[in-house]
Amino acid sequence: MANISSLGIGSGVLTSDLVDQLVEAEQKPTANRLDSKEKETEALISAYGTLRSAITELRLPMRQLSSVDNLKAFSATSSSEDVEVSVDSASASRGNYTIQVDSLAQAQSLASGTFEDKDGTAIGTGRISLSVGGEVKNIDIDSSNNTLQGIADAINDADIGASAGVIDTGNGYRLVLSSDETGTDNAIRISVNDGDGNNTDGSGLSQFVFNDTTQNLTETVAAQDAVVQVNGITITRSSNTIENVVDGLTFDVKAEGATSTVKVTQDTGAVADRVQSFVDKFNALQQTIQGLAGYNAETQQGGLLSGDDTVRNIQNQLRNMLTGVVPGLEDAGVRSLADVGITTDYKTGQLSFDASKFQTQLEKYPDDVAALFGEQGRASDSQVEFISSNVNTEPGEYSINVTQAATQGALTGANAGTGSVTIDGNNDNLSFKIDGSTSVSIQLTAGTYTRDELAAEIQSQLNSSGSLSASGKKVQVEFDSTSGALSFKSGAYGSDSNVSITSVDTNSAADLGLSVATGTAGKDVAGTINGQRATGEGQILYVEGTSQAAGMQVRITGDATGNRGTITYIEGLGERTVNMVTDMLSADGALEARTDSLQDTLDDIADDRERLQTRIDAYRERLVSQFSAADSLISQLNSTKDYVTQQLAALAPNSNNNN
Repeated sequence: MANISSLGIGSGVLTSDLVDQLVEAEQKPTANRLDSKEKETEALISAYGTLRSAITELRLPMRQLSSVDNLKAFSATSSSEDVEVSVDSASASRGNYTIQVDSLAQAQSLASGTFEDKDGTAIGTGRISLSVGGEVKNIDIDSSNNTLQGIADAINDADIGASAGVIDTGNGYRLVLSSDETGTDNAIRISVNDGDGNNTDGSGLSQFVFNDTTQNLTETVAAQDAVVQVNGITITRSSNTIENVVDGLTFDVKAEGATSTVKVTQDTGAVADRVQSFVDKFNALQQTIQGLAGYNAETQQGGLLSGDDTVRNIQNQLRNMLTGVVPGLEDAGVRSLADVGITTDYKTGQLSFDASKFQTQLEKYPDDVAALFGEQGRASDSQVEFISSNVNTEPGEYSINVTQAATQGALTGANAGTGSVTIDGNNDNLSFKIDGSTSVSIQLTAGTYTRDELAAEIQSQLNSSGSLSASGKKVQVEFDSTSGALSFKSGAYGSDSNVSITSVDTNSAADLGLSVATGTAGKDVAGTINGQRATGEGQILYVEGTSQAAGMQVRITGDATGNRGTITYIEGLGERTVNMVTDMLSADGALEARTDSLQDTLDDIADDRERLQTRIDAYRERLVSQFSAADSLISQLNSTKDYVTQQLAALAPNSNNNN
């Protein structure tokens, strides 16, 4: 190809500027068309992105409303600042409670005698056995750590739930030891194997003994449980945070002798605020749609998405859902959004919300309002309870049939007679494992008991166990006068529930009929939902697979088998809207399909630009080639012209001479 910089030398006309002008004239119409199409496509993608964001904003408030717990919204108040209360709306209910604090939980503190120094004087060698909260650790004391500070550091390194330190009293040094946690279950017990051969004499390591028989340390603060009365019923806990007494309530007690009235009320205003949030997000979506697809009467122009089928379908889906009666609520006190004060302006498509009417309806028809927004299962059998569903569960009525009722794991002791029994140091300690995971050790109070009183004492000690309370597990203790045996029943149901005795005292088998043994595990419920076999876990039946009932979970209580009535599953507007929005935003949804199509258009435009550039490059090359050839020819002609002119000029004088 000729050098474009040499164009026009021969002719002075066929220059590179002329090539550029011709190329631009050839390229510009197509380039302008592609630019316009690209700009329009990018604007459409941006518009769909704006629409997607507005639809996404609708999902959160509706997800909140789809939760029945959020529609309960209880609040609690305490009349005393010394009794704080917090509420979990998932399990709380309305009620009034009188709380009286008899004692606060305390962590135990112990102190040694006084020593002249903390680092220089060797105290003794041997082994310290430290027990806290049922855990025991052995700490070896040798020449490397047998000072007061060394012993304190060794106890801290043991990481057993107790902390040690050395304080300077001004008259010497004392070792202080404190439980990390409050309550009698976390009391400290110390025994030693003293290198001097005497484990209790108050010299060497035995200066630190503190157990049921020898107390060579001073108890400066006794381990103590919190004791409160709730509506006159005495409750004992190892912590000053009192849980698992009233469903959904947690009490934090601050002062002994404090008395408080706790009131739990339904916070309808909080629920109304959640509904208002949904209304605001829905109206924001309508404004977005109006801006993108509406008609501006002043400019007489439609929006970028005016007449778009995708937008119209989204509007129609939302409108049909929010204005209709929820299936399953046809005969209820609340059937649609209009019944709770949410109405639609037919001109703008926006919602208006009467919060006062909503709160009135919520108080009057709480279950119907909960079903209007959230999911709900209404059972015909009082011992059948709907738990949950998933996206695959379809609204409708489902039959329940039970082939095996759930049972609790249990353990029965041996016949030890029906006469009174004396509890002493040879039969007062029992250790259990509950539901295969929670270990509990108790010590019975010395004394003489009838067998029923003994069962009550064991029950009381188990109820007071911090580890059992913390795990949320329960055990029921009874005495059967017919068999003469104590029995223990897990509070849980199913194959994971059980009660085992893991250790007993010397005379426990003879006096109490209790020895190390593993109980009988419970059974899981079994049956069908709507004729489909359901999986049992404890008292819960749940359906897997892809049937209409797939994902449904129900709790079956009682021991009746056979036909257990029906569950009517209602999918409220919150749940349905969340599912609808999720579908709209999914990879298979209309918005994604439309955006993908537009992105394909951008890719096609990019391909067209490449093809245009290839064609223009070829066109430019052809012009340059043609211009170069023409320019060369013109240059030759100009040279010939110059030669002829010169020859003619040379001939002119000869002509004059001839004359």
